[in-house]
This record gives sequence, C-alpha cells and structure tokens, in this order.
Amino acid sequence: MGSAIAGYQTLNILEEVTRLDGTVYREVGNLLHNGQAEYAAEAGMITSVRILKLNIPQSNNVKKYEQYVNDHFKIYKQVAVPEYIEWEKTPEMVTLIDAIFNENHIS
Repeated sequence: MGSAIAGYQTLNILEEVTRLDGTVYREVGNLLHNGQAEYAAEAGMITSVRILKLNIPQSNNVKKYEQYVNDHFKIYKQVAVPEYIEWEKTPEMVTLIDAIFNENHIS
C-alpha cells in the first residue's frame, strides 16, 4: 500500500468524529477525509464518523480553515490510510470551525 500525499483539498462537508476514548469532535472535511475516517473506524483507529451536512458553501471561514489544513497536515490520497491524523486546531481554528458550523445551522 502506497502512502502518496494528495494535492490541495477543498473542504465541503461537516462531520462528527468519535475518538477511541469516547470524546467527540467536529470537523470540516470532504469525501476523501470521510472515507479515510470510515476506514479508520473499521480499523479501530477511531470509534466512528458521521456526516452532518454535505456540500457546504465555500464561505470565507471555510476557505481560511481549508488553507490551514492544507498548509499544516499531510493528507493521503488513498482511503485505506496507514494512520488516522486528527487535524490539531489552534484556538483561532476552533473559532473558525464554530463559525462554520453556525453559518451552516449545525449547533
């Protein structure tokens, strides 16, 4: 299995991810990320992932978070990832994600 890195990723879905310890976090992802998270759940790296909303608008907040993710994290091309990488968020990114969920009417 190769571990090639994907190109620039456009983010357009809202997800809820449950870690192995049972804690939950919200993420702005895309179908590649969701597929990787589904694979990670089946492989026991996380407990679960669920899509909360598809095809969210490309607001300024989404574009800022998208740039942060693309600049700071390696994103594998394949769905069968060798590891699940939770995108660590700065306080500014947590605020952006809260704004993205609010503007998409997901509380």
